Amino acid sequence: MAQDRNYAVHPLYITITLVLASITSLFIGFSGAYLYNRIQEGAPPIELPSLFYANTVILLASSFTLIQAKKAYRDDQTSRYQMMLGGTLGLSFVFVIAQLFAWRQLQEANVMIDGSNMGSYLYVISGLHFTHIIAGVPFLAFFLYTAYKRMKEPVSVLVYFSDPDKKRKLDILTLYWHFLDVLWIYLVLFFLINYLIQ
Repeated sequence: MAQDRNYAVHPLYITITLVLASITSLFIGFSGAYLYNRIQEGAPPIELPSLFYANTVILLASSFTLIQAKKAYRDDQTSRYQMMLGGTLGLSFVFVIAQLFAWRQLQEANVMIDGSNMGSYLYVISGLHFTHIIAGVPFLAFFLYTAYKRMKEPVSVLVYFSDPDKKRKLDILTLYWHFLDVLWIYLVLFFLINYLIQ
């Protein structure tokens, strides 16, 4: 704890800021490449399957449950904290499964990854986002596992809730998750607007 006071900004916050900036640059680059190729080729845009919109609701729900988990952490509400973490993890799995079906919907609409450039971009961009969701799931699972393992009696609960390192890591996880939600909304709007202005 004494060591933490020496930081104007904790290194973990600097790290997550750099990670999110890198992800943002990656998706801006792909968005620009999509627009460039579409204009160069005069290719028609692709209509998003309905499950892409449903997945937006699922991700927003997962953000809500994570906000509630963070609130429960601040209020020392053990069972609610565990339940909300579990809800976030469950919704993440629902998103992963639904996204697999969303790609299946694309294939049924005859949009293949090795077909047109526009189709390839859609698969790659949504696949990159999918990968970042998958990357966050183990951290969610670890938080949930730790919450159940270390919160069995009043003393261990008190130690868990008063640990500044746990709070910091929960802040970072929440920031990462909200960022992925905002990124998904941006991607859905990006492809939708491209489709509407064809």
